Amino acid sequence: MTLRVLCVFLLSGWLSVSAAALPIPENGPALRIQGSNTIGAELGPALVEGLLQQQGLLKIHRETPDTANEQRIVGQTAQGQRVIIEVAAHGSSTGFTALKNASADLAASSREIKDSELLALQALGDLKSPAAEQVIAIDGLAIILNPANPVEQLNTEQLARIFAGEVKTWEELGGRGGAIHLYARDDQSGTYDTFKELVLSRRGKSLSSAAKRFESSEQLSDAVSADPQGIGFIGLPYVRQAKAVAIADGASQAMLPLNSLIATEDYPLSRRLFFYLPPDSRNPWAQALASFAQSPEGQAIVAASGFVSQTVQAMSVAPNALMPEGYQSLSRHAQRLTVNFRFAEGSASLDNKARQDLARVLDYIKRHGKTERAVTLVGFGDLKDDPARADLLSKLRAMAVRRELVKDGVVIREVRGFGALMPVATNSADEGRIKNRRVEVWVY
Repeated sequence: MTLRVLCVFLLSGWLSVSAAALPIPENGPALRIQGSNTIGAELGPALVEGLLQQQGLLKIHRETPDTANEQRIVGQTAQGQRVIIEVAAHGSSTGFTALKNASADLAASSREIKDSELLALQALGDLKSPAAEQVIAIDGLAIILNPANPVEQLNTEQLARIFAGEVKTWEELGGRGGAIHLYARDDQSGTYDTFKELVLSRRGKSLSSAAKRFESSEQLSDAVSADPQGIGFIGLPYVRQAKAVAIADGASQAMLPLNSLIATEDYPLSRRLFFYLPPDSRNPWAQALASFAQSPEGQAIVAASGFVSQTVQAMSVAPNALMPEGYQSLSRHAQRLTVNFRFAEGSASLDNKARQDLARVLDYIKRHGKTERAVTLVGFGDLKDDPARADLLSKLRAMAVRRELVKDGVVIREVRGFGALMPVATNSADEGRIKNRRVEVWVY
């Protein structure tokens, strides 16, 4: 630690434990996290515990104050000084509000920051910059039913009509049981924001006032499990005793919320979980937690907490008749990595997650000795009036990824473009078109 940085910490009321350790505040919490219940219920505290262990703190434990959905993670230095990190989990929007009023150092969010929030927080710096917007995990919104319900799959159009109250009975969906009972997260929840964006708003629908609302993910899931007529939406780790159904979007195949399909974000209701760290923040614990979350140790905690980690793995893909012949051939001879590169809206530039994933893919390629003509990049796009244009754009996206990998010495075997074939989302909405503009990585 330089003298200048040390002076900044001391002036800010921080005391350094040692040259290698993070500084400890003389009074109050070392870090205040507010926002998503999906993150704050378990994943956030588990990541904090991992960071405290990395820092060599002792007697790490959780304390629960009287306020629901809030907890303190506490550790102790060798000298007996308590280190406290506070986590309040009342919904994603509350995290951005807390950043604005300086009652939090880090916002946890289960959705992307809104333009209005970005504008309101511009005094803190650009919260869309790669350093500020940190994707820490991938989650899937599972559509859950009572285990006895015979319905096995639904599409996003049906979901919108169900939760808007337009489809009223299970018999209308080929099931049984009479009236449909709706269960939903509360208005502060990023889970609800994501469902509203991916399902309801896209079709001009609003959630039915008859839906029972919950602040707790666990309570919602248990309520659906106990109700033979119930249906709800929930983050992947909270399926618990309920039954998840397969979901289709537009022309996509129906997909269950499987880890591999969520890791690639192909599953229609997959979503990213974020830490938002103000670029101008002087709290070293905030940056340390964001960095720890991205590390292999942090991503192992993500997986252990029931979410989908961003650790790159190779998976076999079974060929089927719905695939173009060239893709079937690829699936017979190579394996697909559990990452898709996607692009910033209206741009050929990789988005923030893709930039993080580049380092992970490079690490995988080098560790497995695949730098010399063992990697094929496959591009896809959204539907265009001219199929030839869709084919060209899909290949150009793959070439954009190749340029980045070549910089680090990777010799690509082949670049292919499949145009608008094999959509993973509907092309009738911007969100779906963005998901369809993707690049897959295959290794031999």
